[in-house]
Amino acid sequence: MKYKAIIAALALQLCVTLTVQAETVHLSAAASMTDALKEIITSFTNTHPEAQIRPNFASSGSLAKQIEQGAPADVYISANPKWMHYLLEKQLIAPKTDRIFAYNKLVFVGEKRSTPLSLNKLAGLDRIALGSPQSVPAGQYAKQALERAKVYKSLEQQRKLVMAKDVRQALLYADRGEVDGAFVYQTDALLARNAEVLFTVPDDLYDRVAYPLGLTVAGIKKGAAKALYEYMSSPEAQAVLQKHGFEVDK
Repeated sequence: MKYKAIIAALALQLCVTLTVQAETVHLSAAASMTDALKEIITSFTNTHPEAQIRPNFASSGSLAKQIEQGAPADVYISANPKWMHYLLEKQLIAPKTDRIFAYNKLVFVGEKRSTPLSLNKLAGLDRIALGSPQSVPAGQYAKQALERAKVYKSLEQQRKLVMAKDVRQALLYADRGEVDGAFVYQTDALLARNAEVLFTVPDDLYDRVAYPLGLTVAGIKKGAAKALYEYMSSPEAQAVLQKHGFEVDK
């Protein structure tokens, strides 16, 4: 009888362990969403204690490549539609699950200056940080704005552009004074300790910063992943996004 009780207890423990593992949700999200999503995850798990959310924050392009190479991911959030479309074409995002759920703006931050600064005056600076346009959406938006302002090529030729691995690194460079300024999202600028917004990049110079959300082909099979996906559009989640400076559709 004693051995039967031990075996029963072990079997029960194994079932609990498997249940927890089955409810583990891998969330791959753009680095600019880090703080807002951490708060949303806490709120979500308070009402879904059976779910264990494991976030992975990085540049949208890096995350998309990781997913393509087989990294575990159930929910994907990009800082622009490009990388979501990339994964859709690879058939790694479940059809009809991708949707825009938040928006942002591009700003230029740096140490306080005595004279106003603008895109056309960036030639007077020595070091300007932006996320690498090859994989970082914030860098892609910044490059787009600089090209439309007809200053990107000259800044590049003069080697004044400092490429960062993601938007948070660009912010860190500016906050530490390691560069004269950096292109970051409005939401990131709120986190700066020393740097401040020197100007807001005109909206007509770059595509609107939109964050698409989608379930991967693995995630759509998980109840907890689908619950988190739905929770992202809840009034509670939207309130957190707005608190951190994002714009949401009502």
